Amino acid sequence: MKFGVHVMGVSLKSLGQVTRTYEEHGIESAWVPEHLVFPATMPPEYPYSDNGLPPVVSETPAYDPWVLLASLAAVTTTIRLATNIYILPLRHPLQTARSVVTLDRVSGGRVTLGVGVGWLSDEYEYMGLDFAARGRRADAIIEALRRLWSDDVIEIHNEHFSFGPVIFQPKPLQKPSIPIEVGGASGAALRRAGALGDGWIEIGCTSLEDFTAKLKVVKEARRRAGREHEPFEVTAAAGLGGPGLDGYRRLGDAGATRLLVGPPRDGATGRLTVEACEEWAKRFGGEVIAKLA
Repeated sequence: MKFGVHVMGVSLKSLGQVTRTYEEHGIESAWVPEHLVFPATMPPEYPYSDNGLPPVVSETPAYDPWVLLASLAAVTTTIRLATNIYILPLRHPLQTARSVVTLDRVSGGRVTLGVGVGWLSDEYEYMGLDFAARGRRADAIIEALRRLWSDDVIEIHNEHFSFGPVIFQPKPLQKPSIPIEVGGASGAALRRAGALGDGWIEIGCTSLEDFTAKLKVVKEARRRAGREHEPFEVTAAAGLGGPGLDGYRRLGDAGATRLLVGPPRDGATGRLTVEACEEWAKRFGGEVIAKLA
């Protein structure tokens, strides 16, 4: 079992120090969120809450994930650097391919591209893109990224993009390519994860039974695509299996290969101190990772 942490919550100047501490105590991956921009009034479109409102407000700071992760790459050596999630259809594949391969090279091959199609229609409107077509656009982008990162000469012409022939260099250090893990809970997202992804990032499951049912859809999509024997990661929120080691084991038995964990946040501010992160990492590394990783 591997363990990842959402690293946001401390000040930016402390982020590298905290991530190094996680690495030292056995955390496998560091994850950052991504949004391009928030509207001044947040619409009730979030699919994972009862009232449709997300766990962020319009004033929440948002950062470029590739700049942020590159800063973490410079101060770490082994921890994987990942997005949860990068809103893939908002950008042209040439832009994403260039940013991610640069981080792959800078980090020595430690990047995981966690992607989704997003839920905030305003972001698509601001970019002049069709919100309803975001799923089809994501599928086309995943195919384009894989080709840009592997083929010698690339030419793509479809309903979403038209470019080439081009030569795209450098190629990633990771072989056969940079892993693309797909997040989401809708039927389309689950099928996308299985048919096109190198992993599924669980989002919004309400119970272990819900997780198991959704993973079954992912596995069926993998089988139909003839990909069931390829490497595949399943990332889940650690709390779904219940508390403690037994809960983590239940999730592993259900098919999770990576659990997202983290120190408890201050109930009033939602923030963390460096000291709290370091204390938690040391304790978690000794009490959990040493026994399950």
